[in-house]
Amino acid sequence: MRLARSLALVVFAAAATAAGHAADTTAPELAAAVQRKYDGIKDFSADFTHTYEGGVLRKQITERGHMLVKKPGKMRWDYSSPEPKQFVSDGVKMYSYIPEDKQVIVASVPQDEEAPTPTLFLAGKGNVTRDFTPSLVDAPAGAAAGSRALKLVPKAKQREYDWLVLVLDPATLAIRGLQTTDAQGGKSSFSFTNLKENVGLADKEFTFKIPRGVDVVTASSRH
Repeated sequence: MRLARSLALVVFAAAATAAGHAADTTAPELAAAVQRKYDGIKDFSADFTHTYEGGVLRKQITERGHMLVKKPGKMRWDYSSPEPKQFVSDGVKMYSYIPEDKQVIVASVPQDEEAPTPTLFLAGKGNVTRDFTPSLVDAPAGAAAGSRALKLVPKAKQREYDWLVLVLDPATLAIRGLQTTDAQGGKSSFSFTNLKENVGLADKEFTFKIPRGVDVVTASSRH
């Protein structure tokens, strides 16, 4: 389920855009600009490529799909390759479904007062400047030329990651990528294309119907 948990990291990043003169900003200024823009976004969609490498299993996996996000608390991740998977939050419950496993895992969406997690940020909860300590770092290998990178270290220790790195367009602050590193040395990377903001997504896009013939497992909301 590490990949499922990592998902949510992505949407938070997708909200970043325009701040002007990005190259001259300090880390706190850049983080504040990202948060201001994110506050003005009600929903968004994007195509994504997700790569996970290293960690305890010492493996590399690359997956692709399309995601939708609507505040507050609604998300939909449809993985198309190499195998179909779905991760859906309707704002109250979160559903993880891998058809090959014939199983749906259901968890409650964490409450606002709980410690911030990547999913909370993607779903419109949490705050970049309040919950993280920012710093400017070199853009990771493979990033587009001229990209800026903002490292965000959570002020409250997280079980699923040690820090996040946002890869940003230097002129518009549009998100180009997102990386997270966990305590086992595993690195989860997302790249985004076809990002569209405030498109008026309907609530029905985030309704999940449990397929027939699958096992339903209730999981803890703390993940």
